[in-house]
Amino acid sequence: MKFFTFGSKDIGIDLGTANILITLKGKGIVLKEPSVVAIDKKTGRIVATGYEAKEMFGRTPEDIQAVRPMKDGVIADFTATGMMLKNMIRKVCTRYNVGRPRVVVGVPSGITEVEERAVEETIMQAGAKEVYLIEEPMAAAIGAGINISEPSGSMIVDIGRRNN
Repeated sequence: MKFFTFGSKDIGIDLGTANILITLKGKGIVLKEPSVVAIDKKTGRIVATGYEAKEMFGRTPEDIQAVRPMKDGVIADFTATGMMLKNMIRKVCTRYNVGRPRVVVGVPSGITEVEERAVEETIMQAGAKEVYLIEEPMAAAIGAGINISEPSGSMIVDIGRRNN
């Protein structure tokens, strides 16, 4: 199956505990921001995401809460993650004139079926036309140029950054 075909609007997302990376076909990495969202507790609306939200940690008034919705590479707070992703995908789509993109999301290899469905649903709600999940070690192998169809041994080590 070909994920990326000529002329399509395709986005790749690396949902990380510390940072979210978004790539756009033909452009490379177009967004790299901290996995943080600031939410107005009274209205439930997003106040800020990424760097702007990270700056708010410990400095927000009572009615605004800055949170890291990802924990150990998986979604810990689905509502906050959904709002954060919707905002970040909207930023990219607006800046690069992308309509409803097809999205490939890197997920941890130990993710459960329930977590997979939650990621898919979150990305669809964020405005995607289609969502494909790929395990992060597989994505790393493909990115490193390893021929994954060959029956040979390879070891992939993902050394992510944790924010506590």
